[in-house]
Amino acid sequence: MGTETEYGIIAPALPSANPTLLSSQVVNAYAATLREGLGNLAGTRWDYTDETPLTDARGFRMDRASAHPSQLTDEPPELTAEQIALERGEAAEAAVLMNLVLNNGARLYVDHAHPEYSSPEVTNPLDAVLWDRAGDHVAVAAMERIGTTPGFSPVILYKNNTDNKSVSYGSHENYLVPRSVPFSKLAETLIPFFVSRQVICGAGRVGKGPLNQEPGFQISQRADFFENEIGLETTVRRPIINTRDEPHAVAEKYRRLHVIIGDANLNEVSNYLKLGTTSLVLALVEQGLAPAPTLEDPVQALRTISHDPTLKAAVRLADGRSITGLELQELYCEAVLDAVPADADEQTRDVVDRWRTLLETLRREPMEAARQVDWIAKLKVLEAYRARDGLSWTNPRLALVDLQYADLRPEKGIYQRLARRGDVELLVHPEDVARAAVQPPRDTRAYFRGRCISEYPAEVVGASWDSLIFELAGERRLQRVQTREPLRGTAMLTEELFDVAADAEDFLARLLSDPDRRVAP
Repeated sequence: MGTETEYGIIAPALPSANPTLLSSQVVNAYAATLREGLGNLAGTRWDYTDETPLTDARGFRMDRASAHPSQLTDEPPELTAEQIALERGEAAEAAVLMNLVLNNGARLYVDHAHPEYSSPEVTNPLDAVLWDRAGDHVAVAAMERIGTTPGFSPVILYKNNTDNKSVSYGSHENYLVPRSVPFSKLAETLIPFFVSRQVICGAGRVGKGPLNQEPGFQISQRADFFENEIGLETTVRRPIINTRDEPHAVAEKYRRLHVIIGDANLNEVSNYLKLGTTSLVLALVEQGLAPAPTLEDPVQALRTISHDPTLKAAVRLADGRSITGLELQELYCEAVLDAVPADADEQTRDVVDRWRTLLETLRREPMEAARQVDWIAKLKVLEAYRARDGLSWTNPRLALVDLQYADLRPEKGIYQRLARRGDVELLVHPEDVARAAVQPPRDTRAYFRGRCISEYPAEVVGASWDSLIFELAGERRLQRVQTREPLRGTAMLTEELFDVAADAEDFLARLLSDPDRRVAP
């Protein structure tokens, strides 16, 4: 599994600045930080060769001419020299980096108008939280670098999902599931789960409606921006179930479930449960044990649940019954409890126990879960302001508090302040987060990717999730190394190879002659 985070970005001193250029500054600032701090080249460029964003899991491929430009993620974003010169007020110089694969196996790049961090692949939800938090660490390092660079205006990055001016941007999750599981079965099970999951992991938002047209507070940042049940798009006509069939792995064995409906979580427990419970529900689907209550109108249900922080609002099932979002989550949790084996690993038991306990707390008194849930922590802060200053939900100060909650600056962000005071529960240590920003996970192919970039920065000239491209001095051709099996290329399989190789040429020779196939399946 892994996460993708598009950060909100502004330059307060440059309100009309080109956001794509600002985002490129984040990528370049972090690249400069790596070069300075680690003494090597800053990651490598992304290889688009194997990208297939228009392949649909329902069995067809969208015509390229019919696709929205935002769907064409197999084309590198570009800034022209003229754009750069115009924005900077100077002559264009060296090429601007728009896309990097980092030493920790992650990807940092410009996704349209946002800097985006895609975490390396991991095998459990706690590691997913750790390497997701590493992305926040990277974002803060880039902000600090820009702020101290002469000639650049400081930028602020926010871990949120909307500018409250009709624009929403994503926080995606990715899960590897067996190709043998019918996609229709995944969709059937996951639609009601995703519609209700916001009660345990929503990030909270001031205002209702895509244009903030109604006052009030809601559970999810993203709920109002979804229009369809199932579809291929991610930025227009957003579906609850995304059908992009781009496995980044052995296609015959796996599919990648690309989840676009989650909120960006700062709270580590919210993030942990978002990833952990989804993984457990996917396991139920694989075993044929998942509940599948059919909602009469999933899109409307998504909004109805989000718009009621009391968790009392009911939505209709296709059979005429009414059910709350909390009750839907309890239905899934009970199914998982019934299916979890007695010898389940410690982290599985922890996710199940936390899920069950949190649902009990939400049923008793939602505000008691402020230490574990983003939307409740945010609501608690907002209600304190409202009580102190007599503010109605239409007061613009509350929207500013909402925004400041997501501010990643350690000295300014409200969530950061809550964390320092011990008012939210933390799961990962700051030292581990800093280490994860520069080191890859050890139990997936991300280890191979990250170590290659760290050890051979001059020779690795391109990388993607499922391959690396080497260019050796004196060679007339590029050497592509496939990494389509996510559980190959681990530290256990390749660490010794890195340790004994004299240089990149020796490393490749040993790797490609290896009878044990340490990387390829």
